[in-house]
Amino acid sequence: MVSRMLKEVEAERDRVVASEASDRSVESKIQRLVKLRGIGPESATVPAREFFYRHFDNRRQVGAYAGLTPSPYAGGAVCRNQGISKAGNALVRTTMVELAWFRLRHQPDSALSQWFKLRVGSAGGRVKRIAIVALARKLLVALWRYLEQGLVPTGALIGG
Repeated sequence: MVSRMLKEVEAERDRVVASEASDRSVESKIQRLVKLRGIGPESATVPAREFFYRHFDNRRQVGAYAGLTPSPYAGGAVCRNQGISKAGNALVRTTMVELAWFRLRHQPDSALSQWFKLRVGSAGGRVKRIAIVALARKLLVALWRYLEQGLVPTGALIGG
């Protein structure tokens, strides 16, 4: 029964990707996201249905709603940022981290991938995990601009 239900859901997802949609609908956003290399139907559906259906005024609102912004700490003379707030949608946050890893693999020459490589260098472990979350935030903002303003992320490849 579960297998049948999964097949039905996947068939519906694939129908949305293949069908015609109005310009501002969620289905249209899924179709536009799938056009970018490294983003498939599943990884396009989650952000479109869970996140990009909302209106945001600026990039700070985009990052904050996803819970990908740092938490400020101010104690006495010390003012610094702590880890990410995790106040937003956990599903979108984890999907964006996955998309950030896909971006590094499928679009290594894009501006965001180059930023990551320059920032991380040969470091690994904790530094790499922190930087991938920052890349996820930058990628989310770039995808938001792509969907709302039509600005293709710098160096991004369109198509298979």
